[in-house]
Amino acid sequence: MQRVCFLLKVRQDRIAEYRERHAAVWPEMCEALSATGWHNYSLFLRDDGLLVGYLETEDFAAAQAGMEATEVNGRWQAEMGPLFESLDGARPDEAMKPLTEVFHLA
Repeated sequence: MQRVCFLLKVRQDRIAEYRERHAAVWPEMCEALSATGWHNYSLFLRDDGLLVGYLETEDFAAAQAGMEATEVNGRWQAEMGPLFESLDGARPDEAMKPLTEVFHLA
């Protein structure tokens, strides 16, 4: 099982909206994530907009490709994109670059 952690930055003026949207994630989005191998998926948001994501999956590249193939993901990414800083034209899910794990205590 791969443990994946990534960072993104939510725009300061959109933090409240980001929290609201994630308090009511679409059921079909949750179903798609589960079906494509995203497990134990959590998002943590600091007051300055720093977003830390964590998930476990058998194969992160396959999990990303699985979500890319879903219609609901395209809609979700289109709605979430404007809430983030520094995506350089990428969608939020494309900008998720895994951090290198340097320590793990099991």
